[in-house]
Amino acid sequence: MSTHGRVLVAMSGGVDSSVTAALLHEQGYDVVGITMKTWDYSTSGGRSGKEVGCCSLESMNDARAVAMRFDFPHFIVDIREEFGDWVIERFTEEYLAGRTPNPCVLCNTHIKWAALLRRADDLDCQYIATGHYARVRHDADLQRYVLSTGLDGNKDQSYALWGLPQEHLARSIFPLGTYEKPEIRQMASDFGLDRVAEKPDSYEICFIPDNDYRRFLKDRVDGLAEEVGGGAFVLADGTVVGEHEGYPFYTIGQRRGLGLALGEPVYVTAIDPETNTITVGPREDLMQQTLAARQINLIKYSDLREERPVVAKIRYNDPGAPGLAWQEEDDEIAVAFAAPRRAITPGQSVVLYEGEDVLAGGWIHAVGTPEHAAEDADVAPVSA
Repeated sequence: MSTHGRVLVAMSGGVDSSVTAALLHEQGYDVVGITMKTWDYSTSGGRSGKEVGCCSLESMNDARAVAMRFDFPHFIVDIREEFGDWVIERFTEEYLAGRTPNPCVLCNTHIKWAALLRRADDLDCQYIATGHYARVRHDADLQRYVLSTGLDGNKDQSYALWGLPQEHLARSIFPLGTYEKPEIRQMASDFGLDRVAEKPDSYEICFIPDNDYRRFLKDRVDGLAEEVGGGAFVLADGTVVGEHEGYPFYTIGQRRGLGLALGEPVYVTAIDPETNTITVGPREDLMQQTLAARQINLIKYSDLREERPVVAKIRYNDPGAPGLAWQEEDDEIAVAFAAPRRAITPGQSVVLYEGEDVLAGGWIHAVGTPEHAAEDADVAPVSA
């Protein structure tokens, strides 16, 4: 008889989700495992050798083997249509709009949690659990569920979870949030999960296994290379300095692969899909001090109308930087950094932290110079 309730565990066949299931089973939860097939090579391409990743037959078999070892049920569900509609289409559209997307946040917010909770309801599960390195708690004073960084700063995944609304956080469990990665691998061995204990971590975009997003876009959009090729590289003053292969194939901050010999290193500083032009310039042209984000999700507090000191992360591996943040409108947050940041990129997420807690997040849509800089912001760096 379960002592903690019934929980649906997302199982990719990797070491993190396998240990998540084993830990919860050991703690007395009534565990149900689920593996979601989100894509396949026939639609994504990039196949080189055997299939790898969370959607391969091998990974599904590894997840099922864990379930059999601990004698709990395991299901495989096909959500390729949902995943394609939300994540892959949005990924493609963002590049075609001259922005650089973050598909993991989209997937977590709109696919994984929504799909998991629907199946959890069908299977009478009160909770869902994943192998993310993050923590969640209920703050009785705030009457809100608060997302926090994982203990292992090298593996913290709170940045990718900022889009989860309160009702989803209320039903989420992150058993790995208080552990470091080496401990998880040791636990896998201790549990007898030798098939997954030393599995390498995956860092590529799951539906682009060869990690070549340019190839993916060309395969997905017929005639794209011909349609966008031959655009101009320009300097900030409009001077044409070369020809590029098409604006969707470049990202803000890129230096390699430009094919320009201008006597000094230059970087992509702006992308204009309307004119198919890419602005390049010296490193200092990448430095910006303010941003605005939309489609926001407030986590720790119900509003951010008053200026708050924060540490803001502008990309997944960003250690974060101090600044001030405030809510401009119901669905817009502004951030002014204490010092300029390099390559703030529209399409990426900005996530705001107060110590270890996530305040809010949103999609960056504009960058610029500050009306007032956060020079006096007294914020300690986040340990993530």
